[in-house]
Amino acid sequence: MATATNPFKQFFRGIWGAVDTTRRFTINLLFLVIVVVLLAAVFSSDEPEIADTTALVVAPQGILVEQLTAKTFEQLLDEASGEAPPETLLKDVVDAIEAATDDDRIQVLVLNLSSFSGARLTKLQDVGRAITHFKTSGKKVVAMADEYAQDAYYLAAHADEIITHKMGLVVLEGYGRYRMYYKEGIDKLGLDVHIFKVGTYKSAVEPYLLNGMSDYAREANEEWLGDLWQIYLDEVAVARGTTSERLHEYAHEFPRLVAEANGDTAKATLDFGLADQALTRVEMREYLISLVGEDEETHSYNQVAFSEYLKTIDEDRFGREARGDKVGVIVARGTILDGTQPAGTIGGDSTAALIRQARHDENVKAIVLRVDSGGGSAFASEVIRRECEKARAEGKPVIASMGSVAASGGFWISTSSDQIWAHPSTITGSIGIYGMIPTYQRPLAEHLGIRVDGVSTAPLAGVRPDRELPAEVGEVIQDIIENGYRDFLQRVADSRGMTTEEVDQVAQGRVWSGMDAFELGLVDQLGDLDGAVAAAAELAGLGDDYAVSFIEKEQKFKDRIMRELMAKAVDSTDQNVSSASTLERTLRQIEKSAREFGSLNDPNHAYALSNIETD
Repeated sequence: MATATNPFKQFFRGIWGAVDTTRRFTINLLFLVIVVVLLAAVFSSDEPEIADTTALVVAPQGILVEQLTAKTFEQLLDEASGEAPPETLLKDVVDAIEAATDDDRIQVLVLNLSSFSGARLTKLQDVGRAITHFKTSGKKVVAMADEYAQDAYYLAAHADEIITHKMGLVVLEGYGRYRMYYKEGIDKLGLDVHIFKVGTYKSAVEPYLLNGMSDYAREANEEWLGDLWQIYLDEVAVARGTTSERLHEYAHEFPRLVAEANGDTAKATLDFGLADQALTRVEMREYLISLVGEDEETHSYNQVAFSEYLKTIDEDRFGREARGDKVGVIVARGTILDGTQPAGTIGGDSTAALIRQARHDENVKAIVLRVDSGGGSAFASEVIRRECEKARAEGKPVIASMGSVAASGGFWISTSSDQIWAHPSTITGSIGIYGMIPTYQRPLAEHLGIRVDGVSTAPLAGVRPDRELPAEVGEVIQDIIENGYRDFLQRVADSRGMTTEEVDQVAQGRVWSGMDAFELGLVDQLGDLDGAVAAAAELAGLGDDYAVSFIEKEQKFKDRIMRELMAKAVDSTDQNVSSASTLERTLRQIEKSAREFGSLNDPNHAYALSNIETD
């Protein structure tokens, strides 16, 4: 029997359907409007308005890097919120300063270093040279910050005037090398960490073997750290117009100097001559207004952020659209892993693909491999090295330009080149190799009563992290490691015109500064990336008529949008990057160590990896 339809229910269903349709349409329309607005903001090419007398503000956020790390949406949010250190591209900073040198509108360069987390010495030197060149225009450079850590002070020293906050200070802490050592904890947990290595000084695995630094590691670390510290002192002294001895005194006598100033750190800094003025933020702003005038809308000084200023200069700064003869620059930054990896990590396949792309580009006449890496997978390193070797065999010169770090696998991938260039402060060497396999069968049995048993037709079928590593498997891995070290020595010997015995004397996993590596014959020239590019052009017979093209993996559209949006979010806020607590830093270091260990993916478990971080 059919049931009659309730007319009131049918009426209200119709009303609700119309409301629901309207709601969906409105939400979708609103979403579309937001997307359009965001895209317009991201890709807007409007140049900033620049007054006739303006200050270029260089305010690097977080750390300086030679290649931005490809990050997930969550990582970008963490970066924007201050949960993770942001990154500033070194080339952006240098290009902005160099362009402003001849721009009559830019009368002052302001280094706002309050949110600068630091950089390795080679990157500081690149920015320092750009600042020095800017000063040749006769324009003023002013550094300002609430306080100056060591890296920030390197840049500030190149300014005509250093301003700190009235409650600020300058800290020169020197260079140190401290690590966590896990041996006692590993023993307490009952874990078995099987280490296979070659190289007396190969200290990357020491935290899993010892409870403290070995004498060999201490010897090597003291030497290269001492080299870097002396370079820092000498260059800052020249830039600031003081002496390295006086800076050394400040670093060692800081507690006494603060005590003599009755705890007033700003006064201690001023009395010692490391700063010129101590001002509040209001006074800093008023002082800069007196130099370049006031913006009537913001009531601050006339200024343009370097990220905005870049819009006013050549859009093709990376040479992606360049025509004619080119020197191709490929940046290899981060840990070397097998396979295809995102920017900020070196993939054996993905980096080799970039080299292959340059090799097949008839306009690219020479290749510069810019290495900023502490190493990683030996297998992936060899994949990259072979691709460089192929390019040279086809007549394209290859020059390896070492950045802040080019150690272990970073040195390995540099060996198939016509020349190796390094900065004096590059951290390099660490020619050694190791393997590591942890097993946890003991804590499973002792604490959880879990045991693993079974059968297999061959020994390798039973290799599992929850079983004891068979002795014969360990012997195989050690043979692989020793063979890998012999290969490493031979690669270096062939590259450097040395015998393997001569290489072995300076190898053994030992880390060297760039200037020591030059003296030992491990590198050909001391110089920066520009010098390496010029040398590559000369080897290719290009003369002065060539372009420099950075060859990179094309960024996905959605990743580009998110990176641009987060950059604008940082630019629109006057935030300082907060310092994490000691406990947070410790926990993050443990997490980072575990994450890095878990990411290692060499098919033979053989790693040419130093214990020196790239950034």
